[in-house]
Amino acid sequence: MGLPQTTSLLSLDDYLDFERREAVRHEYFDGLVYAMAGESLERSMLCFNLAAILGSQLMGTPCRGLSPNMKVLSGDYSPGQMRGLFSYPDVTVVCGEPKFHDERRDVLLNPTLIVEMLSPGTESFDRGEKFQRYRKHLDSLQDFVLVSSAYPLIQLFQRQPNGFWLYSAAAEIDASMVLPSIGCEVPLAQLYDRQIAPAAESEQE
Repeated sequence: MGLPQTTSLLSLDDYLDFERREAVRHEYFDGLVYAMAGESLERSMLCFNLAAILGSQLMGTPCRGLSPNMKVLSGDYSPGQMRGLFSYPDVTVVCGEPKFHDERRDVLLNPTLIVEMLSPGTESFDRGEKFQRYRKHLDSLQDFVLVSSAYPLIQLFQRQPNGFWLYSAAAEIDASMVLPSIGCEVPLAQLYDRQIAPAAESEQE
C-alpha cells in the first residue's frame, strides 16, 4: 500500500472529515491513511475498458456500475472507532437500491461486485487483508474480481451459499469470464485491447 501519510492514528470520523476536504484520494486502514498512487497507462486502459464492457451490459438492469471515486466501507462504524477499511475499488457494481453511510452518499455499504486491478505495490494487500475485510464485512458482496495489469488474467472469487468462495480464472486472450452476480461477460480480447505484452516489447527492442 505504500507509506502512510501520517504517523498519528485517525478515527473513522477523522478520516472522513479529512478525505472530504482533500483533492487527492486516500484509503484508510485501521487508523492509518494512505495516498492513492498514480497509475500506469496499461492499468488506466484496463479500468476504462472494463467500465465500458460492463456499462453496456448493465444498461436496463437492476445493477449499476460506479467509478473508482466511490468509497466502500468494510467494517462496523461507531464514533471514535479506529478499526476499519475505507477503500476505492477500481470498479464497483451495486444491484438494487444502494445503501450509503450518510447523506453525503459517497460511501457505499452494499456492493454486489468489486474489481481490483493488480499492481506490484498493492497486489499482496488486495489479495490478502483487503479481500479478508471484504469477505467478513460486506454481506452483499457476491463476486470479487482481480485483474492482472501485466498479462491477460482475470481471477474470480464467487461467494457460495455455505460461505466458501469458489475460485475460477481466465488466462487465454480468446477466453471470457462470466460474472454471475451481475449477469455480465468479460471477453479478455476486449479487456486487454491495445495492451502491449512485455514479451512483444522485448522482441521489438
